[in-house]
Amino acid sequence: MPVEEPVDYYEVLQVNTSADPETIDRVYRLLAQRFHPDNQQTGEESRFRTLLEAYTVLRDPEKRARYDVLHQQRRQDRWRLVSSGAQSENDFEMEQIVRLTVLEALYTKRRLEPATPGIFLREFERLIGRPREHLDFTIWFLLQKKFVAQDDNSQLVLTVEGAEYLEQTYRNNLQQKRLQALNENR
Repeated sequence: MPVEEPVDYYEVLQVNTSADPETIDRVYRLLAQRFHPDNQQTGEESRFRTLLEAYTVLRDPEKRARYDVLHQQRRQDRWRLVSSGAQSENDFEMEQIVRLTVLEALYTKRRLEPATPGIFLREFERLIGRPREHLDFTIWFLLQKKFVAQDDNSQLVLTVEGAEYLEQTYRNNLQQKRLQALNENR
C-alpha cells in the first residue's frame, strides 16, 4: 500500500506560508463557495473537506504553529533527499528533460481531455517524481516562455506556443537520431 503524501495546507488554500489570518479567511471563503458540494457547477465534496481541514488548522494560531514546524521539516527533508542524489545543482540536461516531460504531460492531457486540460502542480510531483521545490524553476521558466499558463483553478495548461515548441523539439530530435544512424551505418 503506497504511503500517502501529507497534504500541504498552504497549497490547498493557495496562500503563502506568511499569509495573515485575514487573507486566509478571504481565500477560504472564495474557495469554499467554489467547491462547496451545493454548488452545481464547481462543487467537489472531497476538495471542500480538504479545504475546510486546511482552514481549520491555519486559522487557529496554536494549530498553525504546530503545523508550521512539521511543514518546514518536510520541506527540508525533501530538499535533502533530492539534493543528496543529484549529480550537480546545475544539471542542464536534466532540467530540459523535466521541462519536456511537463510539456508532454500537458500536451497529452489537452489532446485526451480538451474540456479539462489542466494539471495541478501536486499531480506533477507524483507524475515526475520530483518535489515541488525542484519544479518551481521549471514552472517559472515555462510560464515566462509562455509555453504554459495557469487557469482560474491554478492548474497548469499548455499554450499554443508550448505545443508548437514541443512538436518542433520532437521533430529536431527525430532528425538528429536519423542523422546519427546514417553516420553510424557508413
